[in-house]
Amino acid sequence: MNHLIEVRRDLHKIPEVGFNEFKTQSYLLQFISSLEQEYIQVTTWKTGIVVFIKGKDPTKLIGWRTDIDALPVHEETGLSFASEHEGYMHACGHDCHMAVALGIVEAFSKQPPAQNVVIYFQPAEEGPGGAKPMLDWLKAEHPKLVADEIYALHIAPEYAVGTIATKPGLLFANTSELFINLKGVGGHAAFPHKTRDMTIAAANLLLQLQTIISRNIDPMDSAVITIGKMAAGTVQNVIAENARLEGTIRTLNAYAMAEVKRRIEAICSGIEAAFECSVTIDYGSMYYEVDNDKDCADALLQFAEQFEDAIAYECPAAMTGEDFGYFIKDIPGAMFWTGANSLFGLHHAKLAPDESLIPFNMRFVEQFIRQC
Repeated sequence: MNHLIEVRRDLHKIPEVGFNEFKTQSYLLQFISSLEQEYIQVTTWKTGIVVFIKGKDPTKLIGWRTDIDALPVHEETGLSFASEHEGYMHACGHDCHMAVALGIVEAFSKQPPAQNVVIYFQPAEEGPGGAKPMLDWLKAEHPKLVADEIYALHIAPEYAVGTIATKPGLLFANTSELFINLKGVGGHAAFPHKTRDMTIAAANLLLQLQTIISRNIDPMDSAVITIGKMAAGTVQNVIAENARLEGTIRTLNAYAMAEVKRRIEAICSGIEAAFECSVTIDYGSMYYEVDNDKDCADALLQFAEQFEDAIAYECPAAMTGEDFGYFIKDIPGAMFWTGANSLFGLHHAKLAPDESLIPFNMRFVEQFIRQC
């Protein structure tokens, strides 16, 4: 078995959520310290790591970014190397991403490429968001470690292993979490006139939120508001004093995101007036669109077209959110989907990527960077 697959399995056992990736960071640092150090410089930031590899004849700095955090998902794969952290799982493939990145570091530690290379092991991609603060820190404290161009991958369960799927321009959407809390007056079910019932207020709010896309966003544009969780009350004969809605907003441009939020705030103000309650909004983690640089995306696709066993595919944009968008907001770069051939999708408790994607992508990315 390829040793990088063993590495992925080790990492799969110890999933940790954003800015709590302490065991993960320790494992990564131990692996990196076991390599030849002549061309490597390592810097840490919070639970993240930055690895600089000195090139043989550099004219620029090529960046590669991998995410290292997991999700609060109870694993149901039944794998022999399943999560040892109850209630947490690498359900988005970041364990595979890390194994590929470590393989790249290992290869370059033995034989450096022509260009200087920097590998960012970024924490908190799933939340609260690590890319922007990591990039801000780099600019302020280590400007020489800010890449001139940057790349990243993400597994795609629906594609066969060997598929390299991307496109110039918009690949992933602007996204924002959405948390809305409503507070009224609770009381006995027999005396509703003395209360302000938040189950009714929350139900009305839920329905009104669904009119925003159909009545405020250009039909030729795309946007989504999903409320995935709603909670209110404590017991059947007590009128609820509190309610909470949790969801997500996704748009294909920044203007639509601003308009959606404007309408959410206006509707919430109306709910406050209509139901004599207070409403607070928290947008949680926000992610900037992944807008691939044309030259960088074209270079990936052209390289994939001639790479052995690769299938180059110019894919459509998706409503997926990705923290990588903050990197390529300021730096030319591109992200691509890579096939993982899993019956279960991203964030699913039974996600089981085909591990052959790890050695394949390690070779693909290594050779791509060598020819940059």
